Amino acid sequence: MTAPLTADLLARAPKALLHDHLDGGVRPATVVELASEFGYEGLPTTDITDLAAWFNQGAKRNDLVLYLETFAHTVGVMQHRDAIERVAFECAEDLAADGVVYAEVRMAPELCTEAGLTLDDVMEAILDGFRRGSDGTDLTIYAIVTAMRTAARSLEIAELAVRWRDAGAVGFDIAGAEAGFPPTRHLDAFQYVMRANFHATIHAGEAFGLPSIWEAVQWCGAERLGHGVRIVDDIGGPPGAERLGRLAAYVRDTRIPLELCPTSNVNTGVCASIADHPIGLLRRLRFRVTLNTDNRLMSDTSMTNEMAQLVDAFGWGLDDLEWMTINGVKSAFAPFPERLRIINAIVKPRYALLRAELALGTS
Repeated sequence: MTAPLTADLLARAPKALLHDHLDGGVRPATVVELASEFGYEGLPTTDITDLAAWFNQGAKRNDLVLYLETFAHTVGVMQHRDAIERVAFECAEDLAADGVVYAEVRMAPELCTEAGLTLDDVMEAILDGFRRGSDGTDLTIYAIVTAMRTAARSLEIAELAVRWRDAGAVGFDIAGAEAGFPPTRHLDAFQYVMRANFHATIHAGEAFGLPSIWEAVQWCGAERLGHGVRIVDDIGGPPGAERLGRLAAYVRDTRIPLELCPTSNVNTGVCASIADHPIGLLRRLRFRVTLNTDNRLMSDTSMTNEMAQLVDAFGWGLDDLEWMTINGVKSAFAPFPERLRIINAIVKPRYALLRAELALGTS
C-alpha cells in the first residue's frame, strides 16, 4: 500500500496557479489595517477573525453576482499606491509559502483609481509588490491585466496590458458578472491583443454556459478559459461512454486549458460539493485541466487546500497532482524556455523526491 498524502507533503508539493484574483486574496488583517490607515469606513467589522468569516460566509451564497459583492471592501482599501503594493507583496509571499512555483495573478486596475491613481500607477504598484514578495523564493509571478466586462474600458485596459508586457504583465482578461455581458461585447479589445501578438484568457463558462465559451474561443481568441467548467454541458452519455459535442471536442482536441477553481465553483453554485465537481470527469477525459484558487480570501482556500480536497474526493495521488501542475506550467503565458525550466528543474524533480519519500514510508 502507498502511504497517504499528508497535509505536510501536499504543502511541500510544487504548484502552478493560473487563476487567482489579487483583490480576492487580501489578508483579513491587511484589510483592517489598510482601512484604518487610509480612512475606509465601509467594513462590516474590524475584528480580523469575524471579518475573515464574513468574507467566507458572503461567498457561500450560490450566486456569482452575490459572490462578487464582497469585493467592494477589498477594492475599497486598494485605492493608494502603498496599499496596492503591500497587497501584491503579501500575495507573492503567501503563494511562495504555499509551495506555488509559478503564478499569474490578475487584477482590474480600473477598480483602483477612485483616489486619483492612474492605470499605470496601479500597474507599477502591483508589479513592484510582486517583485519584492517573490525575491529570494522559488516563485515566478506575473500579472494578468483584467478589464471589467460590465464596463466599457476594455480596449483601454488591453492597451495597458500590452504597454506593461515587458515589465511583468503576461496577459489580458475580462471578469465580472458573466450573464448579459458576453465576450464579444469586448471584441475590439481582444482583436487588439491578438494583433499585438499578446495573450488572452477569458472568464467564460462559469455562471453562463456554452455560448459564452464559444464566443470566447471562436470570436475572441481565448488561449485559456477562466473556469470553463460549463463545457460539461456539451458532454453526454453514461460514465465510461461519454460523447463530446462539437465545442467540447474542439476545446479538448486543441488543448485549450481550463482554469478550474473547485472551491469557488461550489461557492457560486456551479456544483453542490467538491465530489460533484466536473474536474474528475474532465481529467478522466483528458481535457487540459489546471487547478486554481480563484479568490483565496472569499473561498478561504489555498492551492494546498484545493489539492487536499481533490485527493479526498477523487482519490488522486501524486501522479494526478503532478500531471495537473505540469498542465498549469505548460499553459502559462511565460516564455517557452522559462516554462521548460520550471517543469524540468523544479516540478519534476520535486515530485520525484516526494514519491521517494512516500516509498520510504510504505510497509
